[in-house]
Amino acid sequence: MDHNEITEFDALVSRFFRAMDVREFPEGWAHDHFTDDATLSSPIGSAEGVTAVAAHVEESIRRFARTQHTSSDLLVDEAEGVAVTWNALMTHVHLDSTLRSRGADANPLFQVGGHWRAELRRTPEGWRISALSHEALWTTGLPPLLPEGVKPVLAGDR
Repeated sequence: MDHNEITEFDALVSRFFRAMDVREFPEGWAHDHFTDDATLSSPIGSAEGVTAVAAHVEESIRRFARTQHTSSDLLVDEAEGVAVTWNALMTHVHLDSTLRSRGADANPLFQVGGHWRAELRRTPEGWRISALSHEALWTTGLPPLLPEGVKPVLAGDR
């Protein structure tokens, strides 16, 4: 693994986090980040295939007025293929509708500290994520309002 590839991996993670935070989801956006057969596992569900992964990400982000995802400590693991792990601090600002439903004293923020892991595959277009998982290690504030039957897996629920 050379330095240029590690830089590419870091840029892939940064572009994915930035797309979520600036809500840049033009048609086909996920193909810039994921393989066609990508899988995703998150605290609020999972998805298989690039179209389902894109829909899951977009729906998750739109549960908030704004988000900020910061990443650090990217590590590369070549034991079985190429995988990267990193730490993240994610701050979510609740929608006005969420705050209204929770009352005047509702905390406007939901913060999560967690670990991410991505399996990567080189494609003709460059490195892409073939499997992505996110584990919440700690949280402050309340999660977003979720559909009936969806219970987030948060820190301490494991």
